[in-house]
Amino acid sequence: MSKALLVIDMQEAYVGERCASYLKIRQAALLRAVNDVIDACSGEGCMVVYVRNVTKRSLIKRLALSKVYEGTPESELVEGLHVMSDHVFVKYVGDALSNPELRVFLKQNGVESVEIVGVDGGGCVALTALGAIESGYHVVVDERAIGTTFERSKAKYFKKLRKLGAEFI
Repeated sequence: MSKALLVIDMQEAYVGERCASYLKIRQAALLRAVNDVIDACSGEGCMVVYVRNVTKRSLIKRLALSKVYEGTPESELVEGLHVMSDHVFVKYVGDALSNPELRVFLKQNGVESVEIVGVDGGGCVALTALGAIESGYHVVVDERAIGTTFERSKAKYFKKLRKLGAEFI
């Protein structure tokens, strides 16, 4: 079974040294945990895919709490992240599989299973896991390498993911 590791939103805006103060993620510990998973996965021949969250410029989005525009330092992968491939995709909504280029890439590479790490367990990580299940992938949620600000949402989503058959490690 071909496997891909999806590294979600490990960007300067969310886990960098100058990330927003409302984000309650322990950045250094999370970065170490994610890098450990990347290293292990890469050593097993697993494909590592990075997903960046970017805000589309619009009047409504200007009012959003968090805005990360393409081409800004905040939109870049966080310094210190182990980047093992040039497989980097952009998403504009929570579910990374909303990007048709990512869906095509996974299909062309025969991926049947995805392991998901990154941020946020109560948002984009969970939404990507749900999207992957809906798309027919075997999903592994690696809780050791997931940062969460929205704990209540995480609990709700993870309960749903377990019911849908996601594997948790």
